[in-house]
Amino acid sequence: MGGLSAYLLVTWTTAPAVPAGSTPTIRVITIPEGMAFRQISALLEKEHVIRSRWGFMLLGRLTSSDRRIIPGEYELNDGMTPREVLAKLLSGQVVLHPVTIPEGYTLLQIAALLEEKGLAKAAEIISLAQNQDFILTTFHLDVPSLEGYLFPETYHFARGTKAKDILTAMVEGLWRVFTPEWRARTQDIHMTVHQVLTLASVIEKETGSDGERELISSVFHNRLRRRIPLQSDPTVIYGLTDFDGNLRRRDLEKTTPYNTYRVAGLPPGPIANPGAQAIRAALYPASTTYLYFVAKNNGTHQFSSTLAEHNQAVDKYQRRPRKRTSS
Repeated sequence: MGGLSAYLLVTWTTAPAVPAGSTPTIRVITIPEGMAFRQISALLEKEHVIRSRWGFMLLGRLTSSDRRIIPGEYELNDGMTPREVLAKLLSGQVVLHPVTIPEGYTLLQIAALLEEKGLAKAAEIISLAQNQDFILTTFHLDVPSLEGYLFPETYHFARGTKAKDILTAMVEGLWRVFTPEWRARTQDIHMTVHQVLTLASVIEKETGSDGERELISSVFHNRLRRRIPLQSDPTVIYGLTDFDGNLRRRDLEKTTPYNTYRVAGLPPGPIANPGAQAIRAALYPASTTYLYFVAKNNGTHQFSSTLAEHNQAVDKYQRRPRKRTSS
């Protein structure tokens, strides 16, 4: 390469697409899997990130970078030099999109949310999360589904992240909070981790009140200890394939593994994905004699130790308000 050509190349590779002093314009550019370097160069030129596709292609060849671009979604701006643009495409510093998984979301809801955010196909997430070979091989869990193991928190994923990597991040999120102390506690209360997560998921669906989780937990622990059915509506709902939002008496009479009115003990697995507070409550219930609770229609519950007390609470908070409303 002649001196003038080398000078021009150096000058071009260190000069941004916009004049000095201009305010750079940020652009999000997606580099698809398998896109050729010449196509990438043309795309960058079209988006005004670089001035010359030919100069960028030459830069790629001279630095042996034209075959090492990492596909993905990149945030670039026209104030970057071609060298800086190329360095970013080689680094894999792709755009990460936040997605917050609410506490108590089911696998189906998580999958739908991920698809809504454009981060994954819901069907693929659901299928893989119910693939027992994948679950056993990847996480060493002998469970039929990852329901209950997908920890609710805020994650950051790049578009195009594989379903297995998304699920792995969520399961790892659970193990970060499920400390060795908690694992030891499961043995103290004679439960497995799976049973704890199952109970925690029921607690999560029964109340959103921070001050009630340990009380709800105590009711269920007391019932389990006395072999009294849990009688939890959320478990019944989880077992229905045609739930329309209105729980009816005939639903409570359906025999499913999740109908805790008809089947004693815990359901066979989690009915949602519990947060840390619900898991802690399942492990450390309040010390009470409560066996019953009823919603007070203000987001909290009335707790009772005897059936007579419970019936009075039901009459006060459930039956009477309906009578007044209908009269």
